[in-house]
Amino acid sequence: MKLLRVGTAGAERPALLDRDGTLRDLSGIVPDIDGDLLADASALARVRTAADTPAVLPALDPAGLRIGPPLGRIGKIVCIGLNYHDHAAETGAAIPAEPILFFKAPDTVVGPEDTVLVPRGSRKTDWEVELAVVIGRTARYLGSAEEGLAHVAGYATAHDVSEREFQIERGGTWDKGKNCETFNPLGPWLVTADEVEDPQALPLRLWVNGELKQDGTTADQIFPVGEVVRYLSHFMTLYPGDVINTGTPAGVAMGQPEPKPYLKAGDVVELEVEGLGRQRQELKEA
Repeated sequence: MKLLRVGTAGAERPALLDRDGTLRDLSGIVPDIDGDLLADASALARVRTAADTPAVLPALDPAGLRIGPPLGRIGKIVCIGLNYHDHAAETGAAIPAEPILFFKAPDTVVGPEDTVLVPRGSRKTDWEVELAVVIGRTARYLGSAEEGLAHVAGYATAHDVSEREFQIERGGTWDKGKNCETFNPLGPWLVTADEVEDPQALPLRLWVNGELKQDGTTADQIFPVGEVVRYLSHFMTLYPGDVINTGTPAGVAMGQPEPKPYLKAGDVVELEVEGLGRQRQELKEA
């Protein structure tokens, strides 16, 4: 299923994109797309039944209708740094022996076509297309990558916007370059795990002002999705509605020759993970 949330920010309602590409209202079936829904087998069954007979769901006119983040009430966003061989190579970094972790606050999440704000004082705002993983079952001390995959509810396209000076040159942790306002566009859809045959075979692409910058595949991940979920479950409990951003392939501004083409107000970024939908953001000054 392709689940999404539509409407003004803070007042989104649940929806479904049916097999014919028609947007359908789910608000008569479930109150929201969130961790409570993903953990509730009976509620998910109602949604699946409705998806199989979409005519029972009111159609929505997408014209002028904002698409919000496909997941509400996100618990935490755990991010994996340097998780692609080609990205590590372009930045001159050693391949990590274990996953590098940092966090993004849930309030960084915006819709896939919402404005992204260049922070005040920023000189190095960068782009990163990523595969986002959404947890559907509580995960503690998992024993295998296969168990990790069994705890995934679905997948989405994510944009891990980053300010490299804040992240790397200002001391402390990476988090200060990752948590600026609007720095995690998510969506358009949450695609349920049963529709993603192999999360390690997904092309990812990103364009800046129409120029292709990133063109990679999740097959290049150092730590694949199931292993990431297993690993994290030994350091924290993962709950339904938690999100994992699983890293970015080569092609970021930081990895380019000088002068590095960092983002500025007026730039337009487009990105996609194949099968999970496309995003488009215009950048403006904060």
